[in-house]
Formats: sequence, C-alpha cells, structure tokens
Amino acid sequence: MTVWDRPEPPTRPVPLDRERIVAAAVALADEGGLEAVSLRKVAARLDAGPMRLYGYISTKEELFDLMVDEVHAEILPEERPGDWREALRGHAHRTRRATLRHEWLADLLGGRPALGPNALAVTETTLAALDGLADLDTVLRAVETVGAYLIGAIRREIANLRAERATGLSERDWQRASGPHVTRMLATGRFPALARVVHEGTDMDAETSFATGLEWVLDAVAARLARPPA
Repeated sequence: MTVWDRPEPPTRPVPLDRERIVAAAVALADEGGLEAVSLRKVAARLDAGPMRLYGYISTKEELFDLMVDEVHAEILPEERPGDWREALRGHAHRTRRATLRHEWLADLLGGRPALGPNALAVTETTLAALDGLADLDTVLRAVETVGAYLIGAIRREIANLRAERATGLSERDWQRASGPHVTRMLATGRFPALARVVHEGTDMDAETSFATGLEWVLDAVAARLARPPA
C-alpha cells in the first residue's frame, strides 16, 4: 500500500495531518536541503513526538514523495495551454522556477515517475497536449526527451549555485581565478576547439541558456511530429 492509499489516523492531541507534516518538511528542506529533513526534525518543528509521525508516514522516502508532490502543485498550469509546444515549454519553465525556489527538488527529479495526485495531473496535462498528434510511442518519447533536457539543465544550474555558495566565488570570480591555468593549457595548442570557444564564444545567463536549449529540443520534437507515419 502506498502513502497515497493509506488513510491518515484520527486526530489526537497536537493536531496533525499530512498537509502540516509536509509543509514543515518542505520548509526544513528549503532552509537546509534534504539532509536537514528527518522525521525527528519535522516532529520537533511541529512540537510533536517523533513516533506520532509514523501514523502518517512510514519512512523518510514516503515523506520525500509527499514533498515532491506538494511542489508539483506549483508546476501545474493555471490555464489550458494553447498548443503542445506552449504546454511543454510552460512545463519546463515552471519546473525550473519551482526548483529554484526549492533547490532540493533537483536531487529528486528523474528516476521513477512521481505518483502523487499533483504529479499525475502535471503528467496528464503534458500528455493531453500531444494527444492525437502522433502515435503513442512518439508522444511518450517526445515527453521523455523534453524531460531529460530540463532535468539535466536544471541540475547543472543548481550545481553551479551550490558551488558558488560553497566556494564563495561567483561564476565571474571563478573564471578569473581559473584564468591563468586555462590560459597556460590553451597555449599548449592541444585544445584548439576549446580555445576558440573561450576566446570567441558568447556567455549566456542561466535563464537564457535554458530557454535557448529548450527551443532547440522543441524544434526537434516538432520535426519528429511532422513526419508521416512509417
């Protein structure tokens, strides 16, 4: 039986429910990452005994599942998208914004599908936008491809933010600090393609880079959807 199917116990002193438990866990994770979340710490925030929580949640993994579903409520579109491209683009940008608000989500994205009601609603909305445009396998691959891009791009962005906090160096400061080493390595002539990128490439901020890559992926999906059935 999953956490979604198991009923909550009756209310007892210090009223509890899964909604309050999950809200406390999300707040702890927002403050200190997933390592700051435990049933004991959540119970302490709610001024309840740790054993009380086991009537609502059996494991920390179940708590993480509930937390992920809570954030998926922020990813749901407020209104029906105009077409499949708008639907997938909106989903990607909302997921990125939600993860920037809740960085710990980056550690839980991917893997097995999330099965909570909000997550299922997000999946339903995304699949429905492509319904009838191609055979089912093509639709699934399109959604998976966009998902793989956005998860990879989001994780890279979050990793950079964490590195900046851990080192105290901004991206620009890190580039300056690494500059002498990179210059020496490029001067060897062993990395001509990299040298051209360093000297001639254009820097993009994270949001622009994400949006640009996403449009390229959507272009590829559009080309696949436009192919006649084999």
